[in-house]
Amino acid sequence: MLDETSQQLRDFTLRYCRRWQQDRQSAPVNEQLIGVDSPCLLTTNENGITWQPQPFTLAKNLDAVSKGVDLVLQPSVVAFYTTQFAAEMTAIFEGMPLTLLQAWNEEDFTLLQQNLVGHLVMKRRLKHSPTLFIATTEEDSTIIAVDNLAGNVILEVLGKNQNKILAPSLSDFLQALHPQV
Repeated sequence: MLDETSQQLRDFTLRYCRRWQQDRQSAPVNEQLIGVDSPCLLTTNENGITWQPQPFTLAKNLDAVSKGVDLVLQPSVVAFYTTQFAAEMTAIFEGMPLTLLQAWNEEDFTLLQQNLVGHLVMKRRLKHSPTLFIATTEEDSTIIAVDNLAGNVILEVLGKNQNKILAPSLSDFLQALHPQV
């Protein structure tokens, strides 16, 4: 499962980078990351930075999250967040626009883990099944997450116990994504 998720993420990232190159004749561009160092950084100008994914160089675990909430995490989510450093990537899943989350650098990875802990604490307080977010949507109150118990990818309404299954696994979800640049 770990290798499959990692491979599907690398495959999607490659499709995303190729789409940028094909449509815009450049590596992917991000306007929000100007001045933020990363192993992914290629160039910087007044319009943004260009980047390319880089292998993840830290320990391949989310132990800070797991220990912080005393929970064994879905291995596919661990693989998802520890395969590479990259900028967020926009995509389409069955007609729905989304932004796939990634860690840009070591500091961002630490913040990501803190946010996952906060999310899981909120889920516990609401007495909802634990989920781990992997993407945002155009709706502020709706995210894409992995059900930590079943491994399904779901569309989740924050603060409510409303979920819609999008894919049976994170690997299947990544395989079905279409880059949107």
